[in-house]
Amino acid sequence: MAWRAAAVAALLWSIFANSNAEARGPYGSISVGNWKGGAYTNDQTGSFSHCAAGAQYASGVYFVVMIDGNGGWSLGFMHEQWRLRTGEAFPLTLTFDGQQPFNVHGVPIADKLVRVPMPNNSALISQFRRAKAMTAFTQGRLFQFNLDQTGQLLPVLANCVAKIRQSGLASAGDFSVLPAAKPVAAAAAPDSGPAKPDRLFDQTGTGFLVSTNGHLVTNAHVVHGCVGDILGNLSGEAPAKLRLVSSDETNDLALLQVTGSFKDVAKIGDKAIQSGDSVVAIGYPFHGLLTSDFTVTTGIVSSLSGILNDTRFLQISAAVQPGNSGGPLLAASGDVVGVVAAKLNAIKFARATGNIPENINFAIKTGALRDFLDNSVVPYQVSDAKAELKTAEIARNARAFTFLISCRARAKEKETAKN
Repeated sequence: MAWRAAAVAALLWSIFANSNAEARGPYGSISVGNWKGGAYTNDQTGSFSHCAAGAQYASGVYFVVMIDGNGGWSLGFMHEQWRLRTGEAFPLTLTFDGQQPFNVHGVPIADKLVRVPMPNNSALISQFRRAKAMTAFTQGRLFQFNLDQTGQLLPVLANCVAKIRQSGLASAGDFSVLPAAKPVAAAAAPDSGPAKPDRLFDQTGTGFLVSTNGHLVTNAHVVHGCVGDILGNLSGEAPAKLRLVSSDETNDLALLQVTGSFKDVAKIGDKAIQSGDSVVAIGYPFHGLLTSDFTVTTGIVSSLSGILNDTRFLQISAAVQPGNSGGPLLAASGDVVGVVAAKLNAIKFARATGNIPENINFAIKTGALRDFLDNSVVPYQVSDAKAELKTAEIARNARAFTFLISCRARAKEKETAKN
């Protein structure tokens, strides 16, 4: 325990040092839940260096969040089993709330200590600010972090820096007490020009009918950021206006409705899907660049869980592309066994592993879909059909219930769009 205490002190003191000089502190205090820390100074010059707070996790990792005097953010990780060399790259894959992972390179500053810079305008810190959970994969191990309290911690760290810069170390106290917020001006300054309108782009996806009353299921991200009307149409028919009924961003599902009465709807399979079962994905990938009709791809269920063993998803080998999102994943019986959701980012995966992945795609399981429809009080049909159909028959039947979905979306939303 004495070694751990010394190592933790070294992490908090020296992680911002650009030389072999240590630091002294903490001056004042930071206490937010399990996060403890304060302000630190350079031991050689006596000048303010940074504010930091850390917390111990059950995995054995001591996790630190830091901000220097210039407002630069960093993360720090320490583990007593690590044997690192200073100056060498330390690759980590950080994932926030199950979103697209960040492949970063930490900088070992001691044999057990790693620093990860987070530029203030980067997507990394933007995700970190609002995340509730984070995973870090490195050296063959996955570490999990609950970030429920970081929303309160980050303003406290910024407050620590602001107070020290304003009044020096003499102002060091309880930095956890934030100053009262200043009232926001009711109107913009007279000389400020009109805000520039957001650039819009065409956003498309796929959906499928689940009720004779015109209810359609798609992914939440397919309609996220839409401006104006959301349109939908069966292949070869004119677009009609869709109404957004409800959405579930956690499970990436959305419910829409089109006016009219429909005879043919998708049936949700009641038989449990198994690894190795054949599946068919129907959708409208790259609409306007490729065919205007839907496409049909086949494959198998590769795994009964998604990224990081997320049991809400299936991993499938059926090829999907941008525009397939929200489309039905059908069993050999023609029943829905999933909602196509995303594909693995091949470029990021290749950068992290040196290998290019092939046919690694994901679909939301029908358990989450049925819960969503039940909560939305939407009637749907269930089937336990055992007869296998030919792929051409499955596609022909799907033509009657598979919709192209389109809208105009803000350009700033495009950065977070999925598949």
